[in-house]
Amino acid sequence: MNKARYDAVAITLHWVIALGILAQIGVGWWMASFHLPIHLKFVIYQLHKSVGITILFAVAARVLWRLTHRPPPLPATMPALERKAATGAHHLLYLAMLAIPFTGWAVVSLSPYNIPTVLYGLLPWPDLPWLSALADKAAIEPWAEDAHAWLAYGALGLVGLHALAALRHHFLLRDGMLRRMLPLFKE
Repeated sequence: MNKARYDAVAITLHWVIALGILAQIGVGWWMASFHLPIHLKFVIYQLHKSVGITILFAVAARVLWRLTHRPPPLPATMPALERKAATGAHHLLYLAMLAIPFTGWAVVSLSPYNIPTVLYGLLPWPDLPWLSALADKAAIEPWAEDAHAWLAYGALGLVGLHALAALRHHFLLRDGMLRRMLPLFKE
């Protein structure tokens, strides 16, 4: 049983990010799958952008926290290949969680519609200045949209892999790995 736990800050940021990602998956699917009335579409897109920027800040805080606070060690019994796979998957997740909001921000900045982003209906959010000032935004916008979508699909796979690994550790290996990140369990 691995009793070392993440601290409260790491746990809180993990679950804020996880809930934000789950919300983005649902909202993103809704945006892409249904023809919405224009007023509802505006509200949903603004919510999607707001949650995306929130995730960006939470991930940045999580990265800074992780750089200054050592995570609990992996179990000594974990095979070397599994350790490398876990580390690699976490690095890919962090990369995706940073890249997806930036590519979404790029899509908004390159949009010919110039619809302002207002986070949660309260805080105006700027476009990326070097993109919004381009003369031919239309040539780049499809690339940004594709990158945003493909990164989101890749992250969905990584999130699924991450969840399956956590469940494997909890139910099959029974090594306490999942409880290290659950906020309600103390060991």
